[in-house]
Amino acid sequence: MKILDRYIIKNFLGTFFYAILILALITAVIDYSEKVDDFVSRHAPAMEILNYYKNFIPYMVAFLFPLFIFIATIFFTSKIAYRSEIIAILSSGISFQRFTRPYLIGGTILCGISLLANHWIVPAANKQRLHFEDLYYHEQTISSDQNVHLRLSNNLYIYLQSYDYSINTGYRFSAEIIEGQNLKEKLMAERITYDTAKKCWRLYNVMIRRNNGLKEELLHMPDLVKNYAFIPLDLKEDNDNMTAMTTPVLYRTIQREKLRGRENLNLFYVELHRRTAQPFAGMILTIIGVALASRKVRGGSGLHLAIGIVISAAYILAMQFSTTFSTKAGLNPLLATWIPNFIFGVMAIYLYRKQTR
Repeated sequence: MKILDRYIIKNFLGTFFYAILILALITAVIDYSEKVDDFVSRHAPAMEILNYYKNFIPYMVAFLFPLFIFIATIFFTSKIAYRSEIIAILSSGISFQRFTRPYLIGGTILCGISLLANHWIVPAANKQRLHFEDLYYHEQTISSDQNVHLRLSNNLYIYLQSYDYSINTGYRFSAEIIEGQNLKEKLMAERITYDTAKKCWRLYNVMIRRNNGLKEELLHMPDLVKNYAFIPLDLKEDNDNMTAMTTPVLYRTIQREKLRGRENLNLFYVELHRRTAQPFAGMILTIIGVALASRKVRGGSGLHLAIGIVISAAYILAMQFSTTFSTKAGLNPLLATWIPNFIFGVMAIYLYRKQTR
């Protein structure tokens, strides 16, 4: 590695981590000022609050990763361009392609860190962050949605009219075993409770109807214990929980929800594909940043930063649009997460070729 490579990589990564530190501290202070009343009213321990912000910062850094890397690229490159260092480098016979190599090395390092963080580190931090918010910030969920349906296996379907989390009780429960087009068994209970110690369900005032061809059997029991493959939390659609799952767990959850017949899984698929697409966006924005800021222009770093913030905002806006189209209009989730990368990738190629001419 040449002196030039070490100089650019050191300053590029240094600027990136400095920007992360400053913006992370600012967002943490703003978040604390909004939630401090809830923390005080619910008597949140000081150490728990500090641990919460230890987990909050990785969440914010991961969310704004493309913005951080783009601003760092723009800021550092604009600074050395304003000092005429780039002119001296290119005048010494070094091509623009060679000049961008250390940026690509630095971008690859940050891309690798982001991939690791998105798939494993950030979900682990989100799990603790969301648990803290449930205890000291969010209002507790009192009851489930009305008319909840779940598919527990290939032939077992359950229904609950509602579930009250405060007393751990559900009402108007039914479980149907369907083979082909035939209803083999239907179990109905007026009330159902979950035993957290034994991990089982207790049903009350149970009626069971079994069909075997022309033969029908009807049973009535005052109570019954069953081991159904779901827990009360499965009745609540909390989409924030998927951000607290590592990628292997998220993939297994998608398969389970698909089996249970959940109608719209695109939100889960978007989260799954976003974890890979977002780090590569950092690489693309690095190339755009170098191509934009490597020219010395009137206005200096301020103009470059203004352009960089506009482009970063455009990328985030494009990602939000494509995600909304996927979750609300059925756009393929893989395509939705990679469309912004494709659009800005074309821009990166155009600006890069323009600079090399």
